Amino acid sequence: MKDKELIQMRNKVVAMTNTMKQLIEDFIKLDQMARGTLTALQISLGEKEWEKVLEELKERELQAAKETTEKKLEL
Repeated sequence: MKDKELIQMRNKVVAMTNTMKQLIEDFIKLDQMARGTLTALQISLGEKEWEKVLEELKERELQAAKETTEKKLEL
């Protein structure tokens, strides 16, 4: 390969590496923000109310999974 092509390929790899690093940093920030938001919500609701909310969410997830399974079986 020519030197020019190798330099272009190297530049593309460097650009993609920088993009991936930025994406990873953004995911870390998003994770921290989500955890902080959930903690704040948990504190504001109190332990008993928080447990109720968690149970309701679990029930909804189970129902959604059941409906998805049923739709797959219909196909």
